[in-house]
Amino acid sequence: MPGKAAAATRKSAGNGAGAADPAEAEVFAERAPQGRLLAQRGLYAGPSDLVSKDLYAEVVRGVAARGRRGVTLEPSARVSGNTYFGRFPASYWQRWTEVRQVRVEAVVNGSGTLAVGASDPEGESRVVAANTVRDAEQATVTFEAKIDRFLDGGALWLDLETEAGERLTVEGVRWTVEPPEKIRPTAVTICTMNRVDDCLATLKALAGDLSSLETLDAIYVADQGSDPVESRETFAGVAAELGDKLHYIRQPNLGGAGGFTRGLYEVAGRLAGAEGSGRQDSAVTEHANVLFMDDDVLLEPDLVIRLTAFSNKAANPMIVGGQMLNLLHPNQLHVGAEYARLNTLEPGQPVEHSLTTADLLGVDEETGKPNRQERRLDAGYNGWWSCLIPYEVVKEIGYPMPYFFQWDDAEYSYRARAHGFPTVTLPGAGVWHADFHWKDWDEWHRYFNLRNSIITAALHSPFNLNLLSRVLLAQVVRYLLSMQYGLTATLIKAVEDFLEGPEILADGGVAAMKEIREIRDRYPETKRYPATDVPGIASSDIGIINTAPRPSLQRAVLLKRILDRLLGKHRHALGAIPTDEAHWWHVSLFETAVVTDANQEGVRVRRYDRARMFDLAKQTVRVLQRLRKEGRAVQEQYKRAMPELTSRANWTRLYRL
Repeated sequence: MPGKAAAATRKSAGNGAGAADPAEAEVFAERAPQGRLLAQRGLYAGPSDLVSKDLYAEVVRGVAARGRRGVTLEPSARVSGNTYFGRFPASYWQRWTEVRQVRVEAVVNGSGTLAVGASDPEGESRVVAANTVRDAEQATVTFEAKIDRFLDGGALWLDLETEAGERLTVEGVRWTVEPPEKIRPTAVTICTMNRVDDCLATLKALAGDLSSLETLDAIYVADQGSDPVESRETFAGVAAELGDKLHYIRQPNLGGAGGFTRGLYEVAGRLAGAEGSGRQDSAVTEHANVLFMDDDVLLEPDLVIRLTAFSNKAANPMIVGGQMLNLLHPNQLHVGAEYARLNTLEPGQPVEHSLTTADLLGVDEETGKPNRQERRLDAGYNGWWSCLIPYEVVKEIGYPMPYFFQWDDAEYSYRARAHGFPTVTLPGAGVWHADFHWKDWDEWHRYFNLRNSIITAALHSPFNLNLLSRVLLAQVVRYLLSMQYGLTATLIKAVEDFLEGPEILADGGVAAMKEIREIRDRYPETKRYPATDVPGIASSDIGIINTAPRPSLQRAVLLKRILDRLLGKHRHALGAIPTDEAHWWHVSLFETAVVTDANQEGVRVRRYDRARMFDLAKQTVRVLQRLRKEGRAVQEQYKRAMPELTSRANWTRLYRL
C-alpha cells in the first residue's frame, strides 16, 4: 500500500482508544469562515448516467444541454430548477436556522433571463427576483432572496429562459448564506462489511468532489468484513486522493451500530484528547459533526454540503438527516420524513403530508400537481443511510445502543429528542439506496428488528404490554397461517432474548447473529432456490395461482383459515405465488406454496407442517405470557443499564481497544 494510504490506516489503528494526537485535534477543529457559507450548488446532471437529469433541472421548452456544473440553452428554451435537487428548502431554513436571506450566484455567458422562483405550502409558484442579461461574457449574476414566507412550506429555485435568437450558458450556480462565526469540522463515517466495490465507489465519489467539500475534514471507514477494502489495488489510489482525511479502521463485526458508532467514538476521542492536552487556544472545540453514510449508496456529494451547511447555521444543535431515493428506481423518493409507532413496533411510518415511494418526475394522482415536498415535515427519526449527528448530542446523551443493527437510528433520535435535540430530514439532500421493498422480510435480520424494537419501546414508549402482546400474537398468527415457521421461531427468539435483559447486548450482537442463523437453518422455508430447480418439485408442476382481493370481512376469513389449518384442510395442493400476493389469506389456502422472494432472485418453498405449527403456537403463548408477567421489571433493567450500554467505556470494550 503506498505511503498515504498506509499512513492513514496506521494513524487510525494507533489512535483507536481516543488518546488524540494534539496535532490531529488541531486539524479537526473549528475554523474561521473564508467568505460566505455554501449551502448548496446548482447542478444540472447527477453523479451517474443511471440518474435522470430531470431530477436536477427540467427542460420545460426547447433544447438545452445539461452538464454536471452547468447548462446551455438554445434559442426559445426554458429550464426550470423546480426539481428535487434544484430546490432550496427555504421552509426548513426559516424554521430551524436564523438565516433570513440566501444569495444565488451564477456565472453566465450569452443572453437570456434568470429568475428565482418560489412556492408556498400548496405548491403555488411565484417569481421573487429576475434579471435579463445581454451578450454577457463570464458575468456573475447575483440575487438576494428573502427567507420569510415559508414557515409551513415552500422552496426557492432558479429558472432560466431564452427568447428567439438568444443563447445562454449558466454555470457555477451557488446558493450561499452568511457564515457562522466558526465553521464546524465534519467527519464522514462509512460502515462497511464485504461490500468492497460499493465502498470504493462511495470513496471515489467523495474524492472526485473533494475540492468542493470545504466543510469535510475527515473520512472514517470502519471495515468489519473478511474481505477488506484495503486489499484492492484501487484502494491505494483513492486513499492517495483523499490524503490525510482518510482514516481506515479494521474492527470486529459489530453490525451497523458498531460501524457507525466508530465515527462518533473517534471524533469524540479527538476532541477529548484536545481538551485533555492542556491547550487553551481557540481551536479546541466541542462543535463538530459526524455524518453517517452507508457504503452501498449511490452518493450525490452535494449531500455533504447541504447537511453540513444546515447544521452550521442551525439555531440549536440537531440531528440532520438526508433523504433516501430508491436505487433500483432512481426517480422514486422513499419517504419525505418518517416516524415510528414505538409501542406497536412499527418503524418507517410516513408523517402526515409526506411523499411516500413517490415518482419525483410524476404527478399526484389526486391533485394533478407535480410530486414536490412542499409542506415542511417534522421527522421522528432519520435512517442512517445519511445522517449528521453533532458532537453536542453525543456529549449529552452518550453513544448509540449496541444493537448490532436495526432500530439503532430510531432509538438514538428518540433519545436525543427527549434531551432537546430534534431530528430534521432535509429535502433535496438525498442519496440512492437499495429499495427497501425489494428486501425479503423473512431473513435472519428480522430477529434484530424485533428484539431491538421491543427494547426501544421499553426505553421510549408507555410500553403497554397488553397492546404489545396482541401485536406480536397477530404477527405469529399470520406467520403460521402463511407457513413461515422459521419466521415464527425468529420472533419467539427475539422476545425470549429481550426478556433476558440488558446482558443480551453485552457482546454487541455477535452471538445472537450466529444463534439466530442456526435456528433458522432448521426451517426449510427459509432457504432460497432458483425457480427452475426447486427440490422435490418438477418445474412444470409449479403454476401461478393468483390471490383474490383483500377480504372485506377479515375477521371472519381469519377464523375460517385458522380452523382449516387446525383441521389440515387445503384448497390447493401446490402453486406458485408472486411476492406481492403472498398474503396470509391466500397462502393459507395451500398445502405447498412456492413463493417468490421480494428481491426477485429466487423462490422459497413453504410446506404445511401441522406438528410444527402447534409446537410454535404453544411456544408463542408461553413467551407472551412471560412478556406480560415479566416485561415491566425487564423494562426497568434496560432503563438502568442504558447509561452503561451507551457509554464510551462500553464501546471501548466492544472495539477491543
